[in-house]
Amino acid sequence: MSLSLDSVASPAARQYLALKSATGIGPILAQRLIAHFDGIDGVFAASVRELAQVERMSSKRAGAVQAMRDQECIGDELQLAAERGVRIVCPLDEDYPAALTYIDDPPVCLYVAGDIRRQDMLAMAIVGARRCTRYGAEQARRFGTLLAQAGFTVVSGLARGVDGLAHEGALEAGGRTVAVLGNGLTEIYPAEHTGLAERIRQSGAVISELPMTTPPDSGNFQPRNRVIAGMCLGTLVIEATQRSGALLTARFATEYNREVFAIPGRIDTPEAAGTNARIRNGEAKLVTCLADILDELGEVGRLMPFAGASNPETPTEQAVLSVERFDENQQRVLNALGSEELTVDTLVDETGLPISKITSTLMSLQLCGAVRQLPGQRFVCLRGNSPS
Repeated sequence: MSLSLDSVASPAARQYLALKSATGIGPILAQRLIAHFDGIDGVFAASVRELAQVERMSSKRAGAVQAMRDQECIGDELQLAAERGVRIVCPLDEDYPAALTYIDDPPVCLYVAGDIRRQDMLAMAIVGARRCTRYGAEQARRFGTLLAQAGFTVVSGLARGVDGLAHEGALEAGGRTVAVLGNGLTEIYPAEHTGLAERIRQSGAVISELPMTTPPDSGNFQPRNRVIAGMCLGTLVIEATQRSGALLTARFATEYNREVFAIPGRIDTPEAAGTNARIRNGEAKLVTCLADILDELGEVGRLMPFAGASNPETPTEQAVLSVERFDENQQRVLNALGSEELTVDTLVDETGLPISKITSTLMSLQLCGAVRQLPGQRFVCLRGNSPS
């Protein structure tokens, strides 16, 4: 399925792609530039000297950024994406995963085969061993199904073992699922999951932050894992050795102030050593059933069983809007917002809350339909939901 070249990327996404394509510019430095110059337009309007004054920018990097101003170098990438039916989205686009805008190093842009919807804010990651036991396989499929039935979008990495089975479970439940790859979207890795990837594309999306022709490489999987964790309210780990990549995803979830869950395994099974240790050390919540996850998610979790009852496009919006009580942190943020449009930094100053608490609270308020994010990382209170 091909796309017209005009529909592949918005004008803003083309600018973000050009910035991402500049030599030496990664997600953190891109964020720093956009913040310093108050938007992507300001970045490309700046001179080499002005760019070089930003922290960690050299004259060479500044020159590379300015050279991308005319966007000529991204033409082939846009054409290839169009031929493969892949859209390229940036944080200013509505279909960029909203949860990723709350992390320190969000992808500058994402390649999307399929579609990202507003309901995908209500996402849970399932990750685990590639060489899982029969028990691990059963639990991966089981929780993929249960979470999808409850209204969550199931996010994983399309790898062999737990990842693939979690995607399968979500699909069997008729739910949405998103696969995050550690390679470009011109090929599917592992190859035996090509058919699964196509089914995911029809019921969610296959995404990557990497250029279209990037091959699979071990160095790509750590950044991929941060995207999985950053997209989700929480991460469920099903079987992981002490050195498993799944535990790295869980660590990112912790850093991003998201929930971490783990299913206990047999004490004599190496595949469960990592998950059991995290539970024992209090680094993950023990999960034996869906209710354990819903309980930990608080108000959002209590509403999830009603997801999709009236409108599958916004599975919990009507239910959540009926909630009139906010917790203390939510009240402080809403009181600070009032009728103003404020940034995260301003909310930190106004409320005295740490930035990690502000970002998690803003996410919960967005899920409740009480707050909307505007361009420029600004937030506004909606529908008179500010507490009296």
